[in-house]
Amino acid sequence: MKRAKKVIITCAVTGSIHTPSMSPHLPITPDEIACDAVAAAEAGAAMLHLHARDPADGRPSQDPALFAQFLPRIKQQTDAIINITTGGGLGMTLDQRLAPAKWAAPEIASMNMGSLNFNISGAGARVQSFRHDWEQPYLEGTRDLILSNTFAQIERGLKELGDQGTRFEFECYDVGHLYNLAHFVDRGLAKPPFFLQCVFGILGGIGADPENLLHMRATADRLFGNDYYLSVLAAGRHQMPFVSLSAILGGHVRVGLEDSLYAGKGRLATSNAEQVAKIRRIIEELSLDIATPAEAREILQTKGGDNVNF
Repeated sequence: MKRAKKVIITCAVTGSIHTPSMSPHLPITPDEIACDAVAAAEAGAAMLHLHARDPADGRPSQDPALFAQFLPRIKQQTDAIINITTGGGLGMTLDQRLAPAKWAAPEIASMNMGSLNFNISGAGARVQSFRHDWEQPYLEGTRDLILSNTFAQIERGLKELGDQGTRFEFECYDVGHLYNLAHFVDRGLAKPPFFLQCVFGILGGIGADPENLLHMRATADRLFGNDYYLSVLAAGRHQMPFVSLSAILGGHVRVGLEDSLYAGKGRLATSNAEQVAKIRRIIEELSLDIATPAEAREILQTKGGDNVNF
């Protein structure tokens, strides 16, 4: 593993897991997403991981026309690296999932490295009433959902986006996903340095136990040697402890309302920037330095913000 001389903070701004009824602070409209993203960058996020939502009801959407309403604004107001999802919303086709990244040709796109059971049905358990008809069935339906990321699907994403010069945030929800990435590395479809985003605490993926993070890192060390950077995200209450551990181990961190709605025990975060500011304080108290967007670009060897389509 390449140890981080400066820690890259990624902020996942809105995501597709949580619904509008779960927090009044979840950004939904293009204007809200743009404002929250800019504030997160100003708070210290060098990278912004972005989804879109239907502004009418908050439903996850991969319509490039929605991304076009906030990506240029974010680019104009910040220097942050734009990282676009290819996971999209649960149950979407691969064509839908790839559409915004193929249109935008961003510096970085996420790439899930394997299929898994993705059960977030418990996420809405505390919601007493839902504002929109789609929310409860969307969450409850994940009890019988496989998040599909077959080898053929991954290969297509790597080729079509890689041909645009886009690099990847390789999202690994379990140890086997690291071996899946190694398969594509052996075939020459993924080039170092690899930015591994290890995901903990999703029911169906690897659990949020510190020993599992150490195991993921040790496995990645065997597979990729010094050709990768470790980053970590964790769901819900595990967010801050786990990403702090990543920084201590020499890795990078991801926070944001996609991964957790909270800023402390029982206290909803009022914005993405609040979470970014909190992890920044923790990192700086550990006497570690925060990477600027320019430094993050150098670390991850991206093509630069001038070489995108928005």
